[in-house]
Amino acid sequence: MMKELGMLPRTETCNDMLSLFLRMDKIEAAWVLYAEMFRLKIDSTVCTFNIMINVLCKEGKLKKAKEFVRHMEGLGFKPSVVTYNTILNGYCLRGNLEGANRVFQGMKGKGVEPDGYTYGSLVSGMCKEGRLEQASEIFLKMEENGLVPTAVTYNALIDGYCTKGDLERAFSFKDEMVRKGILPTVSTYNMLIHALFMECREGEADALIKEVGEMGMMPDAITYNILINGYCRSGNAKKAFNLHDEMLSKGIQPSRVTYTSLIYVLSKRNRMKEADDLFEKIIKRGILPDVVMFNALIDGHCANGNVESARLLIKEMDKMKVPPDEVTYNTLMQGHCRAGKVEAARRILDEMKTRGIRPDHISYNTLISGYSRRGDMKDAFKVRDEMLSIGFNPTRLTYNALIQGLCKKQEGDHAVGILKEMVSQGITPDDSTYISLIEGIGNVDRFLENK
Repeated sequence: MMKELGMLPRTETCNDMLSLFLRMDKIEAAWVLYAEMFRLKIDSTVCTFNIMINVLCKEGKLKKAKEFVRHMEGLGFKPSVVTYNTILNGYCLRGNLEGANRVFQGMKGKGVEPDGYTYGSLVSGMCKEGRLEQASEIFLKMEENGLVPTAVTYNALIDGYCTKGDLERAFSFKDEMVRKGILPTVSTYNMLIHALFMECREGEADALIKEVGEMGMMPDAITYNILINGYCRSGNAKKAFNLHDEMLSKGIQPSRVTYTSLIYVLSKRNRMKEADDLFEKIIKRGILPDVVMFNALIDGHCANGNVESARLLIKEMDKMKVPPDEVTYNTLMQGHCRAGKVEAARRILDEMKTRGIRPDHISYNTLISGYSRRGDMKDAFKVRDEMLSIGFNPTRLTYNALIQGLCKKQEGDHAVGILKEMVSQGITPDDSTYISLIEGIGNVDRFLENK
């Protein structure tokens, strides 16, 4: 309308629109508008260039982003700290820390002082790559330079140490935040609560949830999903469903992640009718299941001996255009093998291949275990040979299954031979291996001689 009225939009107007397109991930629209600015001879500013460099970084075109900086300098514009931060963050997001460090050194060489965002991006990038000691060093350097870390920087360190399993260090950063007057965010608590649940420290997780309320914060959807998943993992279905109801009462909509956890706990508690009913209810609510949710339901039916019901779910997946993966088929194979239907499991492996899904070592170990439990050692070794022929090395599970099967067939000497092969491959036998061998040979002294 402005153009039709003969009004030339100001640079600031165009910058606002470019910034909006960037936030909305409308990358193509940003380039169209930038080209229009050039055509209408609307001057660019450092802000314009920074936005377009950010667009290039979002596209993963970091080399072109750096060329854009040189183009910008050629036009007489001096890149700002924001310019360098944008490219540095682009490298960090892609795990290219060497590239990020080059940008860091380059900006200092041009006399542009790094700010809190610069250091924060480097800390975050280091943490994501598991380089926590380096991240901590950069963090200290940041403070030495008089820059105040934000909650985002602290959260990156907390997340890194939670992922590593060093909860003591993670909590020390949270306490440091509080001492310095930097308020922890809901994300801070989410990471710590999740880490506590992963270590089965429910009591401490509950105390932290209480602290969230005392801080005047509202748990978000991620908080509830972490809690529900945590209680589902520990088998506390009642607590998990109470939290689901609490979510709804607070106007927080449960997601696929929420319902996958609830289906999982119902399956583990042998409540498959309720799991199926919940699955139907989810679909009626317009929440489309993904492969993870289907796998949880298939696993539940297989674990409860309902292999036919599990098999029918593959048809449902096809109907809903949800492609099965190797977990889907491995779960089905395990269910059929547990039910003694090893031939059916073999057909499932073939179907898996037909669909273009490559069987993994779990697929082959499942079949070997199935045949071994049934005493069909010829077929078990045939599968082992097939596994070797496509490049999979036997694992401890492979050898244990073969040893157990041979011992059941009273072929103790052959079993000892497999044990020797196992050790020669650098695989350490466990208690299960030795118990099977002692039972198979029937004489501890003779077993020790063979050993």
